[in-house]
Amino acid sequence: KPGEPSWESPWGQGRPGWHIECSAMSKKYLGDHFDIHGGGEDLQFPHHENEVAQSESANKKKFVNYWIHNGFVRVDSEKMSKSLNNFFTIRELMKTYDPEVLRYFILRAHYRSPLNYSDRHLEDARQSLSRLYSAVKLASPESIKIDWNCIYAKKFKSAMSDDFNTAEAIASLFDLTGEVNRTKSQVLADQLKGLSSTLGLLTRRPTDYFQSTDNSEKPSVDLINKKIAERNHARKEKDFKRADEIRDELSEKGIELEDALDETKWRHM
Repeated sequence: KPGEPSWESPWGQGRPGWHIECSAMSKKYLGDHFDIHGGGEDLQFPHHENEVAQSESANKKKFVNYWIHNGFVRVDSEKMSKSLNNFFTIRELMKTYDPEVLRYFILRAHYRSPLNYSDRHLEDARQSLSRLYSAVKLASPESIKIDWNCIYAKKFKSAMSDDFNTAEAIASLFDLTGEVNRTKSQVLADQLKGLSSTLGLLTRRPTDYFQSTDNSEKPSVDLINKKIAERNHARKEKDFKRADEIRDELSEKGIELEDALDETKWRHM
């Protein structure tokens, strides 16, 4: 269009197309061939097909090994777009939410799936991440060497090897979290910390994390006693998963439980 950047060509004023720009930048910065190419699912055709055709014709070799096409972000089940005035940036969200909470929120969905944003989902992500941080209070402060022969590490690796299935990988972390809370094992807590760190999670000291997030509101004594009663009932019914969840919920609010022979005591952390 008149006034836009352009160059002389045998066919008149023009500029390189969108597709050839990406092939040129890829070749300059990544070489004739590289491992992973990302982009939104809407770019598969025609953009990425054109990149493949151009680059493989020019370089006489395979362009990339893997294509990672991500799903769209949706806001309360509606596609995010400027025209709908529901558009926001990560920088804006970081004014309200800890960056690690946002990372966890994104990772717990498979990258090819739509990502449905809402304040409720972000708050749920914050609470879930707090459960993980509560479990690694038992972990060593030093860097962790992962034992890949551990059953939970095998599940985690299998999920990540299956098309970057971070949703399934995080599910395996919560299985491990339940076992850490049940056994109080530092070895398993170390595994949890090490595996999570491969996703960029649980890289801070738990005290630093809890101090940086809004966990200041303490539950009332009545609520604590109600939760303890619910947990004792779950344990009696051998519903240990629910019992662990209740312990984690209270831990996120700064309440630590201690089981004695005939009662459960609690204290503020």
